[in-house]
Parts: sequence; C-alpha cells; structure tokens
Amino acid sequence: MKFFVAALVALCVCGALHAQPKTALKTISVLDVPRYMGTWYEVAKYPNRFQKKCVANTQAEYRLLSADSLQVINRCKTDKDDMEVAIGEARQLGAAASPKLQVRFAPSWLSMFPFVWGNYWVIDLDANYQLAAVSEPQRDYLWILARSPNVNPDAYSALLQRLSEQGFDVNRLERTKHAP
Repeated sequence: MKFFVAALVALCVCGALHAQPKTALKTISVLDVPRYMGTWYEVAKYPNRFQKKCVANTQAEYRLLSADSLQVINRCKTDKDDMEVAIGEARQLGAAASPKLQVRFAPSWLSMFPFVWGNYWVIDLDANYQLAAVSEPQRDYLWILARSPNVNPDAYSALLQRLSEQGFDVNRLERTKHAP
C-alpha cells in the first residue's frame, strides 16, 4: 500500500511540474460523436510505453454505451503473432459536441480516481470523418487515425503540416504497419 501511495504522489508531482507548451493545444470546434463511432485504423503514432507490444494492425473501435459513455476496444498484432486487446471506456468532457474526451483502461471500480483517466482530444478531423489526429494538452502523445489503413498521401502530408503548425514534432511519428 505504501508503494501505491508513493507512486500516486510521484505521479501527481511530476504532472504538476510538467512544463506547459507555449501555446494551448487547439481542438476541432465540434465533434459529432455518433458519426465518430466505428473502426479507426492507426496510421501513425508517437511511440509510447503502453503500445510496445504492438507491431502491426493497430486499430480502435468506438461504440456508444449511453448518452455520456463510449466503449473503446483497442486491438493490435504482437510480435508473437497474437492479437492484443484492451477494452476501455471514454467519456466526453463538456457539451455534447465537445471534442475533448477522457479514456480509461483501468478497471471500472477505479473510475472515481482522476489519475486513471487520460485525455483524448480530437485535434484534427476531415469533414468526411475519414482522417483524424488525437492528442492531449502536453503533446506527449499523438495518434493519426483513419477509416482505412491506406491514407491518401496528399491528405496525410497536409495533416502533418497542420500538426507541425500546432507545435508537434512530426519527425517523431512512427508509421503503423498493416498486413492482411
């Protein structure tokens, strides 16, 4: 128990000391949540610790659970040729059209604790809901998602330009492999 409390305090202190970016992260103005539902393929991401096992075919499926809750099912192929699956919950912050969500993959009995929720902000989304970028206020994480594993190169380049203008280091992005 002492370790858990110490880790929690360290996490809170590190979060408080984390330097804020020079400019606030801009999100899209409106998110039509029902239209966002369905399968999204990861096209690229900033490498992160919780996806280390993922080597290919990463995707996320979003389903409405209720007016203010979504189910999130993340899948990826591992280097052992297994499919890794993580099931979580997302909740929208603010108004019904808010592009700011929080996601939790911890057990539901921990959902009362703020530290189990991670920010999931939709920061770029095309008009047809086919290509999106998701991040969080500190810009430590970044995902590019699409409705298909194959993205139009011109649309991808234009998205990278917009992300660069938002202060993202697009050179850190790692492309996701998709195989049959």
